[in-house]
Amino acid sequence: MTGLVDLPWWGYIAVILGLTHITIASITIYLHRHQAHRSLDLHPIPSHFFRFWLWLTTGMVTKEWTAIHRKHHAKCETSDDPHSPQIFGIGKVLKEGSELYRAEAKNLETLERYGHGTPDDWLERNVYAGQSRKGVALMLVIDLVLFGTMGLTVWAIQMAWAPIMAAGVINGVGHFWGYRNFQAEDASRNIVPWGILIGGEELHNNHHAYATSARLSNKWYEFDIGWLYIRILEMMGLAQVKKIAPKLRLDAAKTKCDLDTLQAVISHRYEVLAKYAQSLKLTLAKEIDHLKEATTHLGVDRPTLKRWVLADSKTLQEDERAKLSAVLSKAVTLDKVYTMREELMTVWQRSTASKDDLVRQLEDWCHRAEESGIEVLEKFSRRLRCYA
Repeated sequence: MTGLVDLPWWGYIAVILGLTHITIASITIYLHRHQAHRSLDLHPIPSHFFRFWLWLTTGMVTKEWTAIHRKHHAKCETSDDPHSPQIFGIGKVLKEGSELYRAEAKNLETLERYGHGTPDDWLERNVYAGQSRKGVALMLVIDLVLFGTMGLTVWAIQMAWAPIMAAGVINGVGHFWGYRNFQAEDASRNIVPWGILIGGEELHNNHHAYATSARLSNKWYEFDIGWLYIRILEMMGLAQVKKIAPKLRLDAAKTKCDLDTLQAVISHRYEVLAKYAQSLKLTLAKEIDHLKEATTHLGVDRPTLKRWVLADSKTLQEDERAKLSAVLSKAVTLDKVYTMREELMTVWQRSTASKDDLVRQLEDWCHRAEESGIEVLEKFSRRLRCYA
């Protein structure tokens, strides 16, 4: 069976990559950044195109996707997270990510609580949500007409692309392997610094640190192709960016904490913790040999000890905290650096304290760090004072 279009083998590959890339762009720009996080407004023209294209190529319903993703952020890495590899295991999320999505989509409580603000017009009710399966069936017909028998292969890859790349890779790998710019309160990772194949979603740790940012790249060497498309739409008057991640500014002349310092520390708290993690790593590396007897006695290996030291203590089990406390009691310097990390975190956790009280708390923390006689704390504190 031949179709209207006859292409060489590389032509079909190019078509598949192009079609699936439009699908990924629709997911990251429309579903993720526009609908779930409201980080940008879209003109009705691109908004409706994305809705139509997702109906054709995925059958996903905007309210379902939005609600499930918002719940993922609200319940991240807990038993209520719809698709955490830390809970379900990386294998299950990679292989059965779409099944986890469909199971959660049946949870009416999730849709009611997290699906607010999504489209509810006649087309959504009667076509995109009401007839979601007919879109992918229409896409099959279109592919067969255009490419003949080869169209079945094109269609099959289109249908598998989002479940594998989004439901599997982003939800799985993005919370399991990769690097971290920010010490977010979850296991999010940046898979690679070049967000092209999955539209910028590869920069998943950046996203969890600043969930409402329309731009997912943060470092100079990172590239978010979804952000490029958004900027093009904005220049055409078809989009308006509402929020992007703040950039840290340093004022080397500052020697005392003030309200600006406090606000900067709170806004950049995940970056503060990531920088502090480097101090913990250096201290641990220097003292690891002194801890050999304690770790051997407790049956704790080096990788486990490092994970415990760098983790938020609230995420550790009671027996893990007890063992960590026993190890830290044998290392005065490491114990001091670890304890002061916990104390620093209370600056942005004390929601009922006044700003003046928090400034005094931050200034006191810096003073004690600089008087500790511990080099990594002194350097960290002097840099923290420069936040502006």
